[in-house]
Amino acid sequence: MIITDTHTHLYSDAFDADRSEMIQRAIEAGVTRFFIPAIDSAYTESMLQLEKDFPEHVFLMMGLHPTSVKDNYKEELGHVEAQLASRSFFAIGEIGIDLYWDTSTLGIQVDAFTQQIRLAKKYKLPIVIHCRDAFDEVFEVLESEKGPDLFGIFHCFTGTLEQAKKAISYNMKLGIGGVVTFKNGKIDQFLNQIDLKYIVLETDSPYLAPKPFRGKRNESAYINKVVEKLAEIYNVTEDEVADVTTENSKAIFGI
Repeated sequence: MIITDTHTHLYSDAFDADRSEMIQRAIEAGVTRFFIPAIDSAYTESMLQLEKDFPEHVFLMMGLHPTSVKDNYKEELGHVEAQLASRSFFAIGEIGIDLYWDTSTLGIQVDAFTQQIRLAKKYKLPIVIHCRDAFDEVFEVLESEKGPDLFGIFHCFTGTLEQAKKAISYNMKLGIGGVVTFKNGKIDQFLNQIDLKYIVLETDSPYLAPKPFRGKRNESAYINKVVEKLAEIYNVTEDEVADVTTENSKAIFGI
């Protein structure tokens, strides 16, 4: 069984004590591809080191996370552009809008999100969307930028069935992780109404560990718990979940 973790923060300081061992555990559990989202320029060197240490397994994104959109965001977007011009990446992400932590930056978050979508189109790359307390605002930007050259993943999808269908209408796959195993996660109640061809797997580690690890540090090996839950929801084998979602990720990332 080959599994793809489409969203994991392997550079997080939560893994400083055992990063290599943690990654090896995941590889032994069948997780052979790790897609690494960017946050801001402070993480670039750590991301490049990960790629150097695990060249057959680690695939990098580039972008500016919405919670890092501050007064210097234009400078940070300049860093994103410089990186994209200097080498290849597999996606622009994670980008989007986050109104959970700060609503005062909505205007510049929208600007940064829009500019990065246009960079994705320029480089013919998918986008990986971060959306927290901001579905309406994210959809408004997607509506203004929609087209055959807009595609990607709605990371850590936690919305309603209606919102899931709307995301898919913009050529997005749904990134499903540990939340699907939560009693109050709710997405497990309707996910079987969404074709598996629109689903990709993720951990968002070290965050959002699935049951029975909820509340603890998440790691990529725990994605097997997400596979188990999706097999139950869709009434298919775990192998089928792994195979279909990995093929979906290949279609998005081009590998």
